[in-house]
Amino acid sequence: MILHPGILALLFGSGLSLLLLSLAVPLAIRVLRRWNPASSDAGQLLLERQTYLLSTLVSYACGFQLLALLLYVFTADNLHQQFVGAMCATGTFNANPVGWTLLKLKLLLFFAAGLWLVFNSITRLAADYPLTRLKYALLLALWPPALLDLVWQLQFFLGLEPQIITSCCGSLFSAAGSGVASGLAELPLVPMMWTFYGGAALLLMLLAAQLRFRGGWLRYLAAVCGVVFFGLALAAMVTFISVYIYQLPSHHCPFDILQSGYDWIGYPIYLGLFGGVFCTLVTGLYAWLRRVPSLEPLVRRKERFWTLAALLLLVLFLILSGWPVVTGPFRMV
Repeated sequence: MILHPGILALLFGSGLSLLLLSLAVPLAIRVLRRWNPASSDAGQLLLERQTYLLSTLVSYACGFQLLALLLYVFTADNLHQQFVGAMCATGTFNANPVGWTLLKLKLLLFFAAGLWLVFNSITRLAADYPLTRLKYALLLALWPPALLDLVWQLQFFLGLEPQIITSCCGSLFSAAGSGVASGLAELPLVPMMWTFYGGAALLLMLLAAQLRFRGGWLRYLAAVCGVVFFGLALAAMVTFISVYIYQLPSHHCPFDILQSGYDWIGYPIYLGLFGGVFCTLVTGLYAWLRRVPSLEPLVRRKERFWTLAALLLLVLFLILSGWPVVTGPFRMV
């Protein structure tokens, strides 16, 4: 099973990402200790050239982490055919519980690596190299989760045994089960729908307001609302969105929608959600970066793009996830 193409791609990519981050660690420590943009001595000039090269390499490592979440879920879904009782990625994760822990870590790495990429891409455009120490301190903070990512992947994939009889979404995402997943399946439908669509409307209004008003507080508030909405949307996927897609009142799995039987509709749905929330977080990051004088004109040129991207992606998510709720023949309320 370890020779599965998806597993090999994940292990190779994670190993290479960890290697690139490890190469950058000594430089990051030197930057924290010796960085002095006011100096023009040979040591500072060498440090500036090295940071430019290594930040480019680390960008590739972070770029892989953006793709790794998708590849991980796709591989887990593809592997479910190897296990008795598994019908989707849920069964694969249940075959070795490390898989669920790894999924949470990959969610964290997706957003952390993506925000570091945005942070790096805009700060390197400024002539005075602002916030360099902070950027490399954040890079050091990425190294431990990248190491854990590789270790847990090895534990997960090496611990998968084809003869294992595993449970799947029918037992995990059901009112008869136990834990958070079953709790989400039991949430009252109408209050959850009002909360979800109310939260979506609030977030869209905050993003639309950013196109006209330049207040930093507006962007910070949108970023906080984006984080809350992300959790709310994932809960809504289990509580009612998936039920309307499957047209089965007892089927709450958020992973089956990634399969061909449902036209892979889950991929654009999750793309809209993850991409929209990420772009919302970028607008909050830009509001903070705008306080740096050399970055202010750069932020002003780019922030409209991220705001529009957040709006479009969230609207995509709401249309695709809400279409079966509004137009489908299946009704629960």
